Amino acid sequence: MSDEIVRPMLASDVPMLVAVSTAAGRLFAEHGIVLPEDDPAATIAEADDVLVADLPSAGPVGFAATTVLDGDWHLAELAVHPAYGRRGIGGSLLRATVDRARRRGFDRVSLTTFADLAFNAPWYAHRGFRVLAERDHGPELAAQRQLEIEAGITVAPRVVMVHDLR
Repeated sequence: MSDEIVRPMLASDVPMLVAVSTAAGRLFAEHGIVLPEDDPAATIAEADDVLVADLPSAGPVGFAATTVLDGDWHLAELAVHPAYGRRGIGGSLLRATVDRARRRGFDRVSLTTFADLAFNAPWYAHRGFRVLAERDHGPELAAQRQLEIEAGITVAPRVVMVHDLR
């Protein structure tokens, strides 16, 4: 466990969060998944809420960007700079995201992720998420999946996962 503080994003955090997202994205290539270029600043700007993991010695080293899809709190991106990985920071961000969703009255948290990468679906499953069958995707979630396909993100099997809060 580290000594990070999870807090709401400040406008001044955006450049560091873009760098975090870019660095975290490189981990996929190390596992044979080459993703198309994306725009982390747009993901952050379009989010309804962004929580930041801030280390007193380093500043922002991770974030969780969320939005609402089909009435669920949807985790659009969870990223931790690889230099600070495997210290529990991602888990802290995920717990804070789930707690925030619960406090705001949502029934569940949803996300899309790679099915077979250890730091994706198996990691979320270990933290209470389950795979949501495609027939159970709402229209906004189905549209999100279609956008991923069109953007070329589905270079490896992906799944939708949910964490039930009630």
